[in-house]
Formats: sequence, C-alpha cells, structure tokens
Amino acid sequence: MKKLTLITILSFTILLSSCDTLNQYAGQYGGVLNQALGTPSTTEMSLGLKQALEFGTNYSTERLSAKDGYLGNLAVKIFFPEEAKKVENALRAIGLNSLCDNVITSLNRAAEDAAQQAKPIFVNAIKQMTFQDVTNILLGQQDVATLYFKRTTSATLASKFSPIISNSLSKVGATKYWGDATSAYNRLPLVKPINTNLTSYVTDQAIDGMFIEVAKEELKIRQNLGARSTSLLQKVFAYADQQKGN
Repeated sequence: MKKLTLITILSFTILLSSCDTLNQYAGQYGGVLNQALGTPSTTEMSLGLKQALEFGTNYSTERLSAKDGYLGNLAVKIFFPEEAKKVENALRAIGLNSLCDNVITSLNRAAEDAAQQAKPIFVNAIKQMTFQDVTNILLGQQDVATLYFKRTTSATLASKFSPIISNSLSKVGATKYWGDATSAYNRLPLVKPINTNLTSYVTDQAIDGMFIEVAKEELKIRQNLGARSTSLLQKVFAYADQQKGN
C-alpha cells in the first residue's frame, strides 16, 4: 500500500513538472515538433495565422461585450477621467459615493455595448493582410499582431464606437449621472469647472481596453501550446517556434 502511494505521489509530481515546463520546451524543441508536423506552405502559414487572430479577436470582443466585461475586469475597467479625479474625491468626501459609483458603472456599460462592433472590423483587417504582414507577425515580437490591429483598425473602431457609446451613455444614465456629478462639483466654492467630453473619453478607453485583451490573446497563442487548438495552428506555430529558435 505504501509502495502504491509513493508511486502515485511521484507520478503526480512528474505530471506537474511536465506541465510547468511544456511551454519552455516548445521553443527549445521547436525543430523536433516542426519535423513531426512538417513545414507549412505559404498558404498554410497565411491561413493558420489568420485563424489564430480571428479566434483571438473573437474571444476578446465576446468577453468585453458581456455584462461586466469592462466593469469586472480591472485591466480595462473605466474610471473617472484623470482630470476629473478631483471631482470624484470631492464628491466622495461629502458622502456622494453612490453617485460616483453610478458614473463608473454607466461608463463601463456603454463600453460593453460598443465592444461587439469590433468583431467585423478585426475580421476585415485580417482579410486585408498581405503575406508580408503574415510573415512579419508570425515571426515577429510578441505584440506585433496587436500593433498591426492598432495601426489598421483604430480609426474605424473610433467611428463605430463613438455613436454607440453616445447613445448608450444616455440609455444607461451616464450622461445624467455625469451631469449631476460635475454640476455638484462645479457648485463647490473655489473649484475650476470640469467640462470633459464624456463620449470621446469612453470611446478612447474602450478601444484601449480592447487592445489590452487582444494583446493577451496574442501572447497566449504564442506561448501556450494548449491554445493551439487545431492541427493547422500547431503546424504553423511549431514552424514559428523553430524559426525563432534558429
């Protein structure tokens, strides 16, 4: 019985150790994996990378467009504008905590409403990639795809997000809450009035948050073997691991 228990413990320890080091071995033994899977054709490289990017951007937009996608994620949660922090501090100091909380919640709800619009924009950017873009991204640094999306989609995202966020701010009461908050602050003696463009601010913050999530997905597919969920992804990224290891 003791012998069986010892064997079980040793097996479990080896399993944990292998999980911890699997991704480390991916780069070191990329050549072995590539030999097993074969060298991808240019078509496979293009399809594989585009598949990975479409998966990643879809996951990102779906997470952020869900309820609490922004509000419940501290990495992307939208707070009071920097120039309005003193507004929040002053209002909380006089007991208007719920008003401040309502503002923050409504800003994030507006961003969540707009986030779904990012999906077709990312898909279009992926379709427009040249083979040179594919090569640069596949064999580049860990954030090259995210930088590509920033360069090719930021203006379109802003034009799509802005009217949705403007409507949503009204729908969820953000405009009213923000007006109440700034009016209450501006009535305080000896303060400089705050006149932040709320729609522009939330639009910029929502887009920044979207790229934070896209970057997470890009890093995952590059570093986590388990994220390579199709044979095409495994073949293409094994090739990329090998090329970077050379």
